[in-house]
Amino acid sequence: MLASSTPTRQAQRLGFLERLHSPERPVLVFDGATGTSLQLLNLTAEDFGGLALEGCNENLVFTRPDAVRTVHRQFLEAGCDVIETDTFGATSIVLAEYGLEDQAFAFNQRAAELAREMADAWSTPEKPRFVAGSLGPTTKLPTLGHIDFDVLKASFQEQAEGLLAGDVDLFIVETCQDVLQIKAALMGIEAAFAKVGRRLPLMVSVTMETTGTMLVGSDIAAVVAILEPFPIDVLGLNCATGPEQMKEHIRYLSAHSPFVVSCIPNAGLP
Repeated sequence: MLASSTPTRQAQRLGFLERLHSPERPVLVFDGATGTSLQLLNLTAEDFGGLALEGCNENLVFTRPDAVRTVHRQFLEAGCDVIETDTFGATSIVLAEYGLEDQAFAFNQRAAELAREMADAWSTPEKPRFVAGSLGPTTKLPTLGHIDFDVLKASFQEQAEGLLAGDVDLFIVETCQDVLQIKAALMGIEAAFAKVGRRLPLMVSVTMETTGTMLVGSDIAAVVAILEPFPIDVLGLNCATGPEQMKEHIRYLSAHSPFVVSCIPNAGLP
C-alpha cells in the first residue's frame, strides 16, 4: 500500500518545479556521491550484513540506517537543496547479485523514507529541501543485448513504485550509459505513475566518457533528439568526468535542449 501524503507534502512536491523556475533561486544544488560518502564512514562487512553483502550500499538502509542518515545530514548541513535516496543500485537486477532481488520494493521504500525524514527535518519555508529518488543504470546494457527491454522496464517500474511509496519529490534517472536503458526507465516510471494515479517531476542525467560519447557511442545531440518527445523536466550530465570535460556537452544542452539543464560533475579525472 502506498503512503498517503499530507496537503503540505503535496504542495512541496509541486513546489520543486516552482522552486527550480523561481527567479529568486534559479539554481538548485544536489548532493554528492552517496557511495563515496559512505566509504568515508569506514564501515565493515558486518555493517553491510556480512561478507556476502559487503559493498551493497542499499542494504545499509536496513542494517545501518544511522549511516545513511549521517550522509544525508552532512549534505543538508552543507546547504544542498536536494538529497538523493540510497537506491542507485536498488533494482532487482542489481540486487540479484546479492540474492536480494525479492526485496527491491522494500529497499526503495525504506531508502525514500529515510531521506524524507531528513529533508523534512531541515526544510523551512524559505529553503525547502527535496528528495530525489535515484535510479541508476543497472549493470546491463540493452543495446548490447545484456538484458531484454521489457525485463529492464519491469525492474525500473518496481523500483519507482517503491520510491513513490516512500514519498520522494522527484525522480532522477542517472549515470545513463545507454539511451535504450533511459527509455526503459522512463517507461517503467510512467507505468508506476499510471498505477498510483499521480506523477512527479522527471530528471535524466547521462554520462559522457572521455571519448565524447556515451558508453554505447551516442553523442549529446543524439540524446537530445531521442529524448525530446518524452515528458521529462530536466536533462543533464553527471559522473564520469569533472566540470572541465563537461563544458562542451553542457554548452550544447544550453543551446539545444528543450529541458532545464543540470550539471552534476564528479571531482574530475584522477
